[in-house]
Amino acid sequence: MAAPMGIISRRRDDIEEMPNAELDELRLELASVRLELARARGAFDNLPIGVVMADSSGSIIGKNQSARTVTSGGHSGVLVAEAVERQIEQVLLGRSGRTEVELFGPPKRVVQLHSTRLADGGVLVSIEDISERSRLDAVRTDFVANISHELKTPVGAIAVLAETIVDEDDLDVIHHLADRLVEEAHRAATSIDDLLELSRIELGGQAVRDRVSAASVLRDSVVRSLAAAEQRRIRLTLDEPSGEIWVKGDRRQLVSALSNLIDNAIKYSEAESEVRVSAPVADSSVHFTVADSGIGIPTRDLNRIFERFYRVDRARSRETGGSGLGLAIVRHVATNHEGEVTVSSAEGEGSVFTLSIPEAR
Repeated sequence: MAAPMGIISRRRDDIEEMPNAELDELRLELASVRLELARARGAFDNLPIGVVMADSSGSIIGKNQSARTVTSGGHSGVLVAEAVERQIEQVLLGRSGRTEVELFGPPKRVVQLHSTRLADGGVLVSIEDISERSRLDAVRTDFVANISHELKTPVGAIAVLAETIVDEDDLDVIHHLADRLVEEAHRAATSIDDLLELSRIELGGQAVRDRVSAASVLRDSVVRSLAAAEQRRIRLTLDEPSGEIWVKGDRRQLVSALSNLIDNAIKYSEAESEVRVSAPVADSSVHFTVADSGIGIPTRDLNRIFERFYRVDRARSRETGGSGLGLAIVRHVATNHEGEVTVSSAEGEGSVFTLSIPEAR
């Protein structure tokens, strides 16, 4: 800052009377000041948050590029600009200088404004887009509420059943209540296992990139689901590939995802019906496919079934059990393997889920 003050303090007459050597030195100082100002302006404009500056009278004297962008462009820009002006007024009156503005879009956004009084009496307003942070907070809140509900139901049932057994003398009734206790305990354990599995997949970083046999993934997934199929009297049919087919990825994650698709098909199929599992190859990908002839999925729900805890039919879900995390696990496994999961379904006709993973050649 010494250079600009030195230049400003010089009078015009002094400059005109300067020797050439001093003029050259002054020109160098001016060039240095211009460079510093250009750098400061560039840094100011490239800040990821918007910054608005106002003088002590409340008049806006500067905005960086982020602020210009967020305060322009239609209705949303007008709302943010009005919020900035209100913040400046509040700070000049000595009141709180923080607020949030919800912009309903689309897409929906949340902008946070924070104002500070400057030493010269002016005001600085920062504008930050916190949409992703707000979305994650909402997801976290919903997640805690949902998992609490999922665990509260079986735990509450276990408590009631245990209290009933204490006062029961009939041996048949005791056996029946004990069976119910085991079912509810398994239900709670399944929710916890699925939650841990989802956490491992989400937080475990990149999936392992081993060379994995598609046939072994099919067989292991079917074996894991055989007991559930037998219990519900579902025919589980495996169409093994004719030759060796390989994918590159995490064997444990792939088996977990495919067995979740199979379990889901079993839960929503009628007794004596069939669930068919196969792995055709097309377009350089192995398509792990699970087809059933169950109750199907309404078209309005197809885009949401891979969300955590989303229920197509809550009443039916209570009957079939499950944590509501299975399809969310499948989606994360697909993402980790640079693949995708798709579904085609019609109500009353069944569903076909396909987990597509790039083939390892």
